[in-house]
Amino acid sequence: MGEATRFGIMGCAGIARKVCRAIKLSPNATVVAVGSRSAEKAHRFIKDNGLPENTQVHGSYESLLDDPDVDAVYMPLPTSLHLRWGVAAASKGKHILLEKPTALSVAELDQILQACEANNVQFMDGTMWMHHPRTAKMHELLSQQHSHLFGQLKMVNSIASFYAKPDFLHNNIRVIPDLDALGALGDLGWYCIRFILWAADYYLPTTAVAFPNPVKNEAGLLLSCGASLHWENGTVATFHCSFLAHRTFEVAVVGSKGTLTMSDFVNPFDENSARFTFASESSFKELVDGCKPLPTNHVVSTELPQEACMISEFSRLVEAIKDGSKPEKKWPSISRKNQIVMDAVKDSIDKESKPVEIVG
Repeated sequence: MGEATRFGIMGCAGIARKVCRAIKLSPNATVVAVGSRSAEKAHRFIKDNGLPENTQVHGSYESLLDDPDVDAVYMPLPTSLHLRWGVAAASKGKHILLEKPTALSVAELDQILQACEANNVQFMDGTMWMHHPRTAKMHELLSQQHSHLFGQLKMVNSIASFYAKPDFLHNNIRVIPDLDALGALGDLGWYCIRFILWAADYYLPTTAVAFPNPVKNEAGLLLSCGASLHWENGTVATFHCSFLAHRTFEVAVVGSKGTLTMSDFVNPFDENSARFTFASESSFKELVDGCKPLPTNHVVSTELPQEACMISEFSRLVEAIKDGSKPEKKWPSISRKNQIVMDAVKDSIDKESKPVEIVG
């Protein structure tokens, strides 16, 4: 697959362990450096994750970005730091794999994306499920090519939640305003909104209306919230995201002729295979004692877990740029639409559930 993209891991957050493993599994990527606010922490990360002894240690983010052997950075920093370090990384010519949510607002994300474009570097966010082969298979069933099976999109519903322990609710960066001011909306709502946009072929809704009475902590950070999204053609989507409800990652996509459902859309129950259910032209039996035809269960296998598929695709794009290609615009465009909708939902929450117009 050509040369391996040389990654620097910028920050030692818990999710960085998963992505470090993904880089090691990817056939066209390698970790060459780890940067943290302390060299000791970077050393410990290298040892704990089985990286080679010659992996470069950087005791500051600035030092990592100055490393000439680093092609790209994976950045799992708190959201409040994304603008500063995203712009800095792009300015140093480093390709950026940025954890979600990408920024605190689309205005901040635009500054990162402008820096990436000015420096000819690839941008991608860390929404892993996008890269699972299951996603491509589902898209095939929902596409115009199979309109006789699914029809026109009518409704989407998405839920992303987990029941957080007291320590998380008091100490995790995702509930501290100065670090991740978007709370559950940024951490889990990002996934819900991404799935909705994916199902809608990335056509932006026109209006967002937050559900009333979101749950917040003492600092005013969102612990549980939701919203409805509306399109001019009557299509509607709803989502709910929460740190206070049982682990649930459910989605349903309803068309005029078919329905797709899935119970593990963010992280498959099994990293080697993933399932979804599809029903088409369903109707009641004559005595309304059942349905026909029954939904079909689809299983999609993968040689690499979805996070390694993400790394492999990102690295392919980086190597193509080295060979003279331009950065792929698809990924920053999708991230920006995700951020636009999230901003609108947050605005509606702040306005006590008043409808907010979404402008692309």
